[in-house]
Amino acid sequence: MKVVDPESKIILLVIPQNRFCDQQLLDLKTVFAEVPLKTIVLSKSGNEAIGEMKTRLVPDGILVDWDKRFLPNKKYDAVVVVGGKGAKNSIWNDPILPQILTDHYRAGKVVGALGLSVVSLARAGLLAGQDASAPHHEACARELEEAGAFVVEEPLAFTNQIVTAGDDSSGELFGKKILELLGFT
Repeated sequence: MKVVDPESKIILLVIPQNRFCDQQLLDLKTVFAEVPLKTIVLSKSGNEAIGEMKTRLVPDGILVDWDKRFLPNKKYDAVVVVGGKGAKNSIWNDPILPQILTDHYRAGKVVGALGLSVVSLARAGLLAGQDASAPHHEACARELEEAGAFVVEEPLAFTNQIVTAGDDSSGELFGKKILELLGFT
């Protein structure tokens, strides 16, 4: 188990159980490794996950334990939901993730999602009246529209607390924006 220094910034990365976007996760981990912060990777089951490009990853734990095992009595500084083709099955319908996103947003923390996982922010009720960058995917676009989001044709859309990226190539840009919002320059 990772030991987390309570004084450092901590980012929770939530990944689809399978078929997560390898490129997004790799880009995020590369960008986040440039500064003194910790990342915790969780998935629905906590079992080994396989990416779209066959990257194998054993998450640090199970999503249901997000607030118990790694950070008791504290919020993460940012919660980021990684996309991929598996997002529609394991992220969109997850019963716990909307609560995690909403709790962190209300606490003034940064929340974000990439690719098809942008729907998780919509289902948490956080994108109403907001610009959102999203992939060209019919079901995703419908979800965002129903949530009151404005889909923009940009690689990245953000407010002072919410960041969305629509495609796999935006991971580095997304990661740098998250760091900026956390106060890293």
